[in-house]
Amino acid sequence: MGEFLRARRARVEPTDLGLPAGTGRRRNPGLRREELAALAGISVDYYIRLEQGKETNPSAPVLRQLARALRLDDEETGHLFALADRAAGRGPRVRTGQGVRPGIRQLLETLRPCPAYVRNRTNDILVANPEGLALLAGIDDWPPERRNTTRYTFLHPAARSLFDGWPAVAAATAAQLRTAVAADPEDPALPALVEELTEASADFADLWRRHDVRYRHTDHKVFHHPAVGDITFSYESLGIGPDGQRLAVYQTTPGTPDHENMRLLALIAEQG
Repeated sequence: MGEFLRARRARVEPTDLGLPAGTGRRRNPGLRREELAALAGISVDYYIRLEQGKETNPSAPVLRQLARALRLDDEETGHLFALADRAAGRGPRVRTGQGVRPGIRQLLETLRPCPAYVRNRTNDILVANPEGLALLAGIDDWPPERRNTTRYTFLHPAARSLFDGWPAVAAATAAQLRTAVAADPEDPALPALVEELTEASADFADLWRRHDVRYRHTDHKVFHHPAVGDITFSYESLGIGPDGQRLAVYQTTPGTPDHENMRLLALIAEQG
């Protein structure tokens, strides 16, 4: 929570909030602690304790005042509350589930030729239909236990050319992982993945330090697939249980070139 507050404080300039810029050069960007404390209506000492992790049970009104002063959006505010709950020991300790229900496995087949897969909170691919694996070009070169969409985005050589606008995709991927860590910081797989990516990818390390958060449920995604060309999908991510499992589904509109390329991807997946 302290790291998140520091990161967000550094992004807000006093002039953004109508405060005087002051004289002289600031040693660090963003608001000073005393400025943020005044805007949030709390003491400087109390705020410093929050940043240092010595105060772990801020009230909801204090969190709302901080969110307002830092100009947090809805997702960032939710993230701040989740971090506070964890710091205070509130909330269930939900473990990341690995078993996928038979009905979900059947649904993956029913969804074909739409690419689809199930991930856990760590973004490990637990099960996928053939199109789901074929969409992430080259991921089947990795053993099943390493097939993870975050790892793929940052470490697989095909990812930078597969995803349209890779920098934006990478930023969103890191932000989504940040929300997962807040949801279950005691899951050992999450910090292990963060450590692996931080050591292996300078891009990930830079993005991780930004403390961005994102809850991604629906989107449009463009793929430059090496086997079938460009495909624009509508994307849905659906929670399918209390253990962090999510069903990812990629769809196209019938009668469009995107749909024909998706059907071609399905043929390739069937043959491969």
